[in-house]
Amino acid sequence: YYNYCPLLSISSCFSASQQRLSSEHGEHENELYDVIISGGGMVGTAMACSLGLDPNLEGKKILLLEAGNKKVMDKVPDAYSTRVSSISPGSATLLSGVGAWDHIMNMRCKPYQKMQVWDACSDALITFDKENLQDEMAYIVENNIIVAALTKQLENLSDQVRVQYKSKVVKYTWPKSHQVADAIPWVQVTLANGQTLQTKLLIGADGPNSMVRQEAGIPTVKWNYDQSAVVAVLHLSEPTENNVAWQRFLPTGPIAMLPLSDTESSLVWSTSHRHAEELLQLDEESFVDSINTAFWSNENHSELVETAGSLFRTALSVLMPSAGSARQLPPSVAGIGPKSRVMFPLGMGHASEYIRHRVALIGDAAHRVHPLAGQGANLGFGDVACLTQLLSQAAFNGKDLGAMQHLLEYETERQRHNLPMMAAIDLMKRLYSTNAVPMVVLRTFGLQATNTLPAMKAQIMAFASK
Repeated sequence: YYNYCPLLSISSCFSASQQRLSSEHGEHENELYDVIISGGGMVGTAMACSLGLDPNLEGKKILLLEAGNKKVMDKVPDAYSTRVSSISPGSATLLSGVGAWDHIMNMRCKPYQKMQVWDACSDALITFDKENLQDEMAYIVENNIIVAALTKQLENLSDQVRVQYKSKVVKYTWPKSHQVADAIPWVQVTLANGQTLQTKLLIGADGPNSMVRQEAGIPTVKWNYDQSAVVAVLHLSEPTENNVAWQRFLPTGPIAMLPLSDTESSLVWSTSHRHAEELLQLDEESFVDSINTAFWSNENHSELVETAGSLFRTALSVLMPSAGSARQLPPSVAGIGPKSRVMFPLGMGHASEYIRHRVALIGDAAHRVHPLAGQGANLGFGDVACLTQLLSQAAFNGKDLGAMQHLLEYETERQRHNLPMMAAIDLMKRLYSTNAVPMVVLRTFGLQATNTLPAMKAQIMAFASK
């Protein structure tokens, strides 16, 4: 490069080169954004797309910060990923609205029309399905496919949303509530590369260990379940329509088999840490045997519970002859995908506040749930839809996007939905974590009664599908 500079101009060339490099680094130094989203996972990227496409937010400066690399998927991998989400119709509508659902459908996703949940300690079961199995109940989609589809859509929104990958945040500086003469009224975001940004609204989408939540001093109610989830890709013994999600409650925790294709399913087995580690150490044949036994074995049944359940079922059939649903048997498993067994600890967490002045939390940064109901991603996408709507209305009315008025509306609306869902999931987990006979009889009656009440099942499905 310097060989092409006249001798006398070397210093000026070097100076110009330095200037260019520093401008690339500091081009956006201290720049003020309307919204900065911290965290580019499924929920954070969906938030960026949703805000970027909203007509009332056109012209607003929006930035997405992601510590990792850009998630590009030119070709769908042959092997299925172990990390999947059950996407409700409501979440599918959101993803469709931001233009990502078509990408997902073109890549890979598996709808299912029915769900069967049953107890390992009794014959009690409950099934959920849409009328005549015409409509999809939900879709099983790999998390990396959701992120790739949203990232692809974000590329089309480059005029509306700026994205910085490999951008690790090291510090947040909050605006002073009592204005000092030289105080900055915005949230300051300092990156590991020394860059400092400012924003009128910071959205924390940075997961269950959210730095935004911690630095804002938002208290969190959380506990570990003393359980881990073992996840794996399963090869079925024979091809099947595979349109049912199966879940069985074992005394050690729920085991679920979710459809991926006609020949493959996804395993989510919640159990004690020790048992999870044992499952990881088993050879493939023994691991497959353990899965089939967990779904098929009746070793936890007791005569007393069976008699009580049978009498109660007979009484229900007299009262409601046409109610209830027939038991189906899950497909048997023949093998697992290569290197597909992994485990991760389970817990529950809920931020006591979703907002602070110029700050809002979404997704796992605000709430973390047990995977037994498959609602983790759906709660996050619900946050995205709600916050977008309220920010859109605020922009339309010429309001400050970081003002508490509409942020409080977001917190109220989402906590009203999320808290009952989280409480129900936690209660269910605790109710089924015992094989004490009185508790088994109680939940047997409850499950059988609910299964014969179509209106109640429809309500549960409607709440879960939002």
